[in-house]
Amino acid sequence: MRIDSHHHVWDLSVREQGWMVGDAVAPVRRNFDMNDYRAASVGTGIEKTVLVQTVMLYEETPEYLALASSDELIAGVVGWLKIDAEDAIEHLDHYQTLLGHEYLVGIRDIAHDYPDPDYLGKAAVIANVQEIGRRGFAYDILSKTPQMKASIKLIENCPETTLVIDHISKPMIADGVMEPWKELIKVMASFPNTYCKVSGMVTEAKWNEWKVSDFRPYFEVLVESFTPARLMFGSDWPVSVLAGGYRKVIDLAEELTTDFSASEKEDFWSGTAIRAYKLDLGA
Repeated sequence: MRIDSHHHVWDLSVREQGWMVGDAVAPVRRNFDMNDYRAASVGTGIEKTVLVQTVMLYEETPEYLALASSDELIAGVVGWLKIDAEDAIEHLDHYQTLLGHEYLVGIRDIAHDYPDPDYLGKAAVIANVQEIGRRGFAYDILSKTPQMKASIKLIENCPETTLVIDHISKPMIADGVMEPWKELIKVMASFPNTYCKVSGMVTEAKWNEWKVSDFRPYFEVLVESFTPARLMFGSDWPVSVLAGGYRKVIDLAEELTTDFSASEKEDFWSGTAIRAYKLDLGA
């Protein structure tokens, strides 16, 4: 079985995506829905997906939950909370009253977009992420290298919350930079409640000229640090269209995991996501 642990949809007639700035992102400056997802992923073996928030607005998560309730491909939704806000948990309470609430499996905030690199280490963030864990949800950490030290502080203080690192914390693959990402990701991986999505890598590389060897040093660090039992596949579609698209991301993941055993491949392609997000595949 294969699960895509990280993808998006959006309708630009409903709301704009604020990150879509400049000519370079023109290939994704259009609407993408689940029919587009099916067309992009056909023949890849993907059977279930996790739909992940894209904008920092409370209106989006209810839409995603409703979509999940009507689309059998979606097994879970990672919604959004302003995670340092006093009323964050009140919004979580509201989500749990909505159509499709049973598909809510995790929460995310776009930490690397805040000017404060220590955002994730704030006391309010830690308290809210601890509460998210008490309620049985995972928390996705969306960070780049400048936010990784704060991410470690968050992880240290949330031992009972399942934490999922998105996009391997976005190292500077295009420039071949390994440090301090390498040492920091190893620290993050040292906590057993922390998982990592092998996703978003192609858009951190040179979009039009990457090759598999560009990613091997980073992937080897992940395998050594997390083991396949805490790594999961994510397409980051349709953002990944910018660097080749769905099939190329699948091919890259298959190439990187060629030497995995059958059980390791099962973890990578489905088992880890099922455990981390407590996915109910019968839902």
